[in-house]
Amino acid sequence: MLRGGLWDMVIAMLLWGVWLPSCLSQTTSPSQDGKIKFRLAGYPRKHNEGRVEVFYNGEWGTICDDDFTLANAHVLCRHLGFVEALSWSHSAKYGPGTGKIWLDNVMCGGSENSIEKCVSRGWGNSDCTHQEDAGVVCKDERLPGFADSNIIEVNENRMENIRLRPLSGAHAGRMPVTEGVIEVKFKEGWGHICNTGWTTKNSRVVCGMMGFPSQRTTIFIKCLELYRISTTRSLKTPALWLPVTMLLLILQSQVRLKGGAKTGEGRVEVLKGSEWGTVCDDHWNLQSASVVCREVGFGTAKEALTGARMGQGMGPIYMNEVQCRGDEKSLWDCPHKSITAEDCKHMEDASVICNIPYMGFEKSIRLTGGRTQLEGRVELLLSTGSGVRDWGLVCGDGWTSREAMVVCRQLGLGHASSGLRETWYWDSSNVTEMVLSGVKCKGNEMTLTDCQHHSVVSCKRAGAQFSAGIICSDTASDLVLNAPLVEQTVYIEDRPLHLLYCAAEENCLAKSAAQANWPYGHRRLLRFSSEIHNIGKADFRPRLGRHSWVWHECHRHYHSMDIFTYYDLLSLNGTKVADGHKASFCLEDTECHEGVLKHYECANFGEQGITVGCWDLYRHDIDCQWIDITDVIPGNYILQVIINPNFEVAESDFTNNAMRCNCKYDGNRVWLHKCHLGDSFSEEAEKEFEHYPGQLNNKIS
Repeated sequence: MLRGGLWDMVIAMLLWGVWLPSCLSQTTSPSQDGKIKFRLAGYPRKHNEGRVEVFYNGEWGTICDDDFTLANAHVLCRHLGFVEALSWSHSAKYGPGTGKIWLDNVMCGGSENSIEKCVSRGWGNSDCTHQEDAGVVCKDERLPGFADSNIIEVNENRMENIRLRPLSGAHAGRMPVTEGVIEVKFKEGWGHICNTGWTTKNSRVVCGMMGFPSQRTTIFIKCLELYRISTTRSLKTPALWLPVTMLLLILQSQVRLKGGAKTGEGRVEVLKGSEWGTVCDDHWNLQSASVVCREVGFGTAKEALTGARMGQGMGPIYMNEVQCRGDEKSLWDCPHKSITAEDCKHMEDASVICNIPYMGFEKSIRLTGGRTQLEGRVELLLSTGSGVRDWGLVCGDGWTSREAMVVCRQLGLGHASSGLRETWYWDSSNVTEMVLSGVKCKGNEMTLTDCQHHSVVSCKRAGAQFSAGIICSDTASDLVLNAPLVEQTVYIEDRPLHLLYCAAEENCLAKSAAQANWPYGHRRLLRFSSEIHNIGKADFRPRLGRHSWVWHECHRHYHSMDIFTYYDLLSLNGTKVADGHKASFCLEDTECHEGVLKHYECANFGEQGITVGCWDLYRHDIDCQWIDITDVIPGNYILQVIINPNFEVAESDFTNNAMRCNCKYDGNRVWLHKCHLGDSFSEEAEKEFEHYPGQLNNKIS
């Protein structure tokens, strides 16, 4: 047992790490020379500003503002991984630090690669107080290749080495462990905590650290139970791990996480009315982040992130300067300010990384044969017919980046970069039996076996060389259609047939056009503009290299992707009545946000792609930017657009790749209204579409 002063220290560390923000607001970055470390601290601040703290000789300390200049700030910002400094501050603007004042009278020229090469009084030689601590504001642009923790606030005093030991041997192998005796790492072993004075608040802290949103307190700790909500092996919905007593609350939650590579992390988005929006990162901290994490069914926040580190959102920004206590039931309950266009931009979207229960999912899957740990042939540990668990392969038939996304998440390796249907070049294992086939994932499942798959293995191409493989990555693109622009630009054109020869060659007209009296007559076209934004953290690039692109003489351009978008007109029961498709005539950066440079241009056989922070605009007046509705009778329909429909290129989020609108056609004119992206429908808006079964899947099956 831990008693007396040691017990007080343990409880202090637990509670201190969760409830005291002013001590925890720190961003640590390693020194490039490996000898000293630097971090930004203080409160309030953003991720690229704060009090400068230096780790030297085993202890954190500060820098005095005597003789401090912008040149000093440039050197320090580069230490922290930023390209340069914008300004500096004196007189402990971000609050006084503690411990040593390591440097005083620092004078740099600005080009030094280390603060140690600047003139100063030497390490630890100072006549300053912490009321003179210097701070910097760095330009929010990272040095290429610099490791970026992206942390505005991280709990460095938290006891991470804590666990629950099951009371019963029967529950020893059960995941997750939800009840038992608390054990903390102590010296070379594990120790217990005396239950004298133990409170519900203490249990809440421990359960939150272990990824659970709530707790029950008895003579031992019991965290809120989790149950697996799923159907049979041929399930059509992802398996979810949700707190049963909070299941209904979470399903109706007005907060969600988007763009994260792992379960329990992502950009914070909140629902207002029927539209989702983001949260500005001003004053964003662990207290507010923990409210979000508990609201979506996880434990406390591990990190509170700023600067759109999980990608920029689209649409409205609803909240700013959120200041939670930490015990609110919903983020909307926290004091906050409303947003005006001048307050925040999406480059300031807030994100979180939550503590989640340990499930051990990675133990039943592995990669073999790859050049690095981020790639390889997928192997699963499953029970055979005799009941013995053994490793087997996954059939590569129909394997896409969505399935790869689930595997990368299950292994904790980030986003998917590629899903591979052949892995003959990674033949380094003696595993040859196929144990899973027909895998179809939505992309948000926690394990590969949670995806829909065959009940009996059936693989068209036998042999280990045709088993599935993946490549994972730290970052991924994320394409989103500008839905309001579609609504604003839609119109009908009766286009003469003699102007449609190239379009016919590109298969951009309805089948009935083949029987038309060419070149006489016309086709009726539903036209609109498509503006496709990349809001992810990596450029969107075609899967095939330029040597595999197809030249089309009629339009005189290269197709880098066979199908880039689907355009469908659906009846109210989801039946397709007209369609169109848009090959990637040219993927390029039409425009970019301020400060973002264009990288892709199709002219002169240039590289194709869409840069992060840029968008590709297909104007309404170019060929094939339409649906041929010549054969459609007047009525009410649904217009649907799907980007990257075959999941040919990996993205961080496929749920926002589809847009659908209510469409009214009177035979001469057309009206669109209530255009929404993918799963961005609220429960209220979804009611209008609940009788349209399967409409998002009619081209994806």
